[in-house]
Amino acid sequence: MTRLKAHAESHLVKRVGWLRAAVLGANDGILSTASIVSGVAAGGMPRSAILLAGLAGLMAGATSMATGEYVSVSSQADTEQADLAREKREIAHNNQFEHEELAQIYVSRGLDPALAKEVANQLMAHDALGAHARDELGISEITAARPVQAALTSAACFTCGALLPLLVVFFVPPAAILWAVITGSLAALAILGALGAGMGGVKMLRPALRVLLWGALSLGLTTLVGIFFKV
Repeated sequence: MTRLKAHAESHLVKRVGWLRAAVLGANDGILSTASIVSGVAAGGMPRSAILLAGLAGLMAGATSMATGEYVSVSSQADTEQADLAREKREIAHNNQFEHEELAQIYVSRGLDPALAKEVANQLMAHDALGAHARDELGISEITAARPVQAALTSAACFTCGALLPLLVVFFVPPAAILWAVITGSLAALAILGALGAGMGGVKMLRPALRVLLWGALSLGLTTLVGIFFKV
């Protein structure tokens, strides 16, 4: 037991809550801002207009990402709290049934009925609501909804991602803006896809190619819009 405490494992699933929001935010920041910038640049607009469009896209995207994440994750949190409140009432008013229900869950997972009943009794005595939340509802500290964390992570990562194409526009000569933005953004998307996969503990190539493909499609379409409606 002492060795287990000294060498506690760090599981990748603990990263799921913030990793999803971070990867989604940064990916969307790069892609949406680069798409706006490439479309406006393809339309023959000056650097100042391209930067203005990109900055507007950054602000709109960051606030939209934060709002969307907060609202959606808050809905999840509300559902979890409602389920927990209901479970708490059931434990208070029908404790014996809840013992049997928990024991049956463990039997379905392979425990002997007598052992399952003993495990249920001990867990109910220690933390009845926690046991039912984890084993009946599938709610744990790792997977619990965190609306504020998701919103702030998404907004911050979107902003960081959106700054990349804007910096390209700011520093690259006007004649090279369009292709520099497209090339730089696709490279950043591929790197981001690979990093997200690596942090999640999976192979990097397929996620990198996946995000590269969809990024190229988005940038290509918005560039065509700029060329078609060129002013």
